Amino acid sequence: MSARTIRATRPRRRQKKLWVHTVTTVSTSPPEGLFTRDARTIARTLASRRVSPGGVTSGLRMLLFFINRAGRGLTRARRAELLKAKHLMQAMIAGRRDEPRRQGKGR
Repeated sequence: MSARTIRATRPRRRQKKLWVHTVTTVSTSPPEGLFTRDARTIARTLASRRVSPGGVTSGLRMLLFFINRAGRGLTRARRAELLKAKHLMQAMIAGRRDEPRRQGKGR
């Protein structure tokens, strides 16, 4: 047997957990277990200034990042709930775009 044949028959090892897991839990500080709740709670919490000081758009990016990183690990029901939260947040952003801008003093 050659070395090439031996390598081809070995079972593949599982990859280690990637560093990005800490991005959604450490750097932005969403509450523990937030992504396991209902869509309205997820959207409302991620839109709050306490969790995402950059505003609703920042919270939406955080949600999309979580969905993309979870990948196949999400059940259909959980993925559907997260996508519902995504659509709620997109509606919040669209609603803010439609509001007339406030003008400052002296204008």
